[in-house]
Amino acid sequence: MNRFRHSLMTALMFFSCLASSTGVNPDAIKTGMSQVGETARMTYLFWDVYDISLYTPTGEYNPAAPFVLQLTYLRELSGEDIAERSLEEMQKQGFDDVQTGQKWLEEMKRIFPDVEENYSLLGVRTPAGTTKFYNDETLLGEVKDPRFTKWFFDIWLSAQTSEPKMRRKLLGEQS
Repeated sequence: MNRFRHSLMTALMFFSCLASSTGVNPDAIKTGMSQVGETARMTYLFWDVYDISLYTPTGEYNPAAPFVLQLTYLRELSGEDIAERSLEEMQKQGFDDVQTGQKWLEEMKRIFPDVEENYSLLGVRTPAGTTKFYNDETLLGEVKDPRFTKWFFDIWLSAQTSEPKMRRKLLGEQS
């Protein structure tokens, strides 16, 4: 119980700092967090696309609790391409609300910047179940729909992900 209280207090302090911060960096966002599994690499054909890591206050993943997913890009990509690919991955898992998908796509296009090599984008699942996106310096935007939070992070963390080996590595599970 004492560990739970410590983890809860750490998470609350972490998210209260996020709420009031205008300038942040990946290390500050992850303060009080522990990496859950290992960093995984997304490779498409022969191209390394990004490295991805999962952090939580307890070091264990719970989809209903706060966490941070950090993607560090290894190549240049447009924010629009990242947004479109994100929606495609949600649809591969069964998301089929066309109207809501279009709304989310527009929000992601507004939030996601063009990235270059070594650019870090952090997705934060807040205690309220919303998603905040940060780069090295600032809050890029927030999607306040908890359904988005579920579908977006399920791209990597759901049992139905298109990248099960990556998921197992992120969660520290055996093959």
